[in-house]
Amino acid sequence: MMGRTIVIDPGRCIGCQACVSACRECDSHRGKSMIHLDYLDQGGSVASSPTVCMHCEDPVAPCAQVCPAEAILVTPDGVVHDADKSRCIGCGNCVNACPMGVPKIDLAAKLQFKCNLCYDRTSYGLAPMCATVCPTGSIFYGTLEELRTERPGVEVASTFDFDGSIISTGVAMVVPRGRPVDEPLPGGAGEHARVTGSPQPAGHLEPSADNVLGDPL
Repeated sequence: MMGRTIVIDPGRCIGCQACVSACRECDSHRGKSMIHLDYLDQGGSVASSPTVCMHCEDPVAPCAQVCPAEAILVTPDGVVHDADKSRCIGCGNCVNACPMGVPKIDLAAKLQFKCNLCYDRTSYGLAPMCATVCPTGSIFYGTLEELRTERPGVEVASTFDFDGSIISTGVAMVVPRGRPVDEPLPGGAGEHARVTGSPQPAGHLEPSADNVLGDPL
């Protein structure tokens, strides 16, 4: 987990999409939102949760590892950047490699786009746009110590279990009280308990958005 990072608290998300709108205003991808708002049980619940790049640490950035053009940079601070547009060939390898379903291919531009932790802001000490506008604090940006000062007793996890494959990430998620913090959160296909602890159908943590961006926004 990165020292200063995003922490997602699904229990606070109200589905307002303020994060989605704010992301569209980022200078590096103005007009396109790199954050996905996923509805966890469509038709049965209004529960929603934002999905951002989790900035995988172990293994390091599967998306970057499979890029044949070496277009995806991982900086020493752990941030996994979106593809360098001068190198990206739009092959989609990163889309298939990402366990979280984060990268998207713009079919018109034939380029990859994804969340890069608003690096134009965070590298200067500013919070990402999504965290800045979130009205409930579902998207928190800061250190773990700052989070625990603001929300006493909160626990977070940054490891995920994809059918036996464990992934550690730079971004974390708040877990319910009483859940072992060293137990990886469930991800991917299979019958898993949701982060909140209630059973859900297979594949419920798979992102609901398509892995492509159609016409330029």
